Amino acid sequence: MALFVRFLVFTLATVALLHWQSVDASRGSPKYPFIKGYKGNITCPGRYCGRTEAGGECGACPRGYAPDPFSMCHRCDSNPSFYDWLYLGFMALVPLVLHWAFIDLFCRPKRCLCLFDLSAFIETVLSAWLTVFLSDPAGKMSVRSCQVGQFSDWYTLFFNPTPDYYDTIYCTQEIVFPLYTMVLIYYTFCLVFMMLLRPLLSYKLGDCQGSKAIYCALYFLPILILVHSVLGGIIYYAFPYIIVVVSVITSACHLAMEEEQKIPELLKHSLTNARSVTILLGHWLLHAYGMVSITGMSHPSFHAPLLALVPFPTMFYILTVKFTDPSLVYPFKTSSLQGV
Repeated sequence: MALFVRFLVFTLATVALLHWQSVDASRGSPKYPFIKGYKGNITCPGRYCGRTEAGGECGACPRGYAPDPFSMCHRCDSNPSFYDWLYLGFMALVPLVLHWAFIDLFCRPKRCLCLFDLSAFIETVLSAWLTVFLSDPAGKMSVRSCQVGQFSDWYTLFFNPTPDYYDTIYCTQEIVFPLYTMVLIYYTFCLVFMMLLRPLLSYKLGDCQGSKAIYCALYFLPILILVHSVLGGIIYYAFPYIIVVVSVITSACHLAMEEEQKIPELLKHSLTNARSVTILLGHWLLHAYGMVSITGMSHPSFHAPLLALVPFPTMFYILTVKFTDPSLVYPFKTSSLQGV
């Protein structure tokens, strides 16, 4: 009996030792064809892993390259689609609209307002031009891009494979090149140009309270960078609907801020007051931009007439104003909002 127990213990110990050695060997040598560092012709694991050369190591493709179905990294030579340009245009408009909104809120008198608005416009135009000029191919006003295929293309960080449950193959890259980095570069340039130009203008026009709009920009530009870094993919697919919804809501809020909430007074003020006309036209242009982004103008004969509905939300508010009570939303005078 004692001999049998000893034999059993010896056998179990031997099996355990051999198993442990086999595990160590598998970790130290590329027996599994997808282990990090393995070079072969088998398709790489993971959705975004590729090779720069046949038989090379699986990993992330260089910037401006994307893996094909056979895990080979190929240079992206296509141009951004119409929807891609609309997305980039939206991301470029966001800081400009925010600049104008805070300038309108804090800066007076009208002379200063126009100068600060012009400064914000110049800053964003210079930033956009420089961003495109420095994008690949550098020195040309054209952009080379990879086509966006699906939502996960924006978040390759979450698709690094671990095929043997031990070694992770890091394939994080910019599959949506250059839509992700272009926006970040643009916002950085916006911040730089604002810090170079706006303080000088604010110093020359010291009675205009331009510093408050600058302080606001110092907050919202880093916030925009953070939001794009985290939610870039969501914004890419949702921005047309964001534009339409926000333009309708802010247009109604603008009309609700008027002291005279009657149809004749609202119509007269909306058509004769320069500030009100400018704000409403801006809302209509944004609303039209959103509609174009949603439809893509794939059928111009059908989609183009839909743009005639752009003023409808404004007219609907004015015609139904007697059924509303804006004081519940704005229980204060308009002048307190406008810094007068």
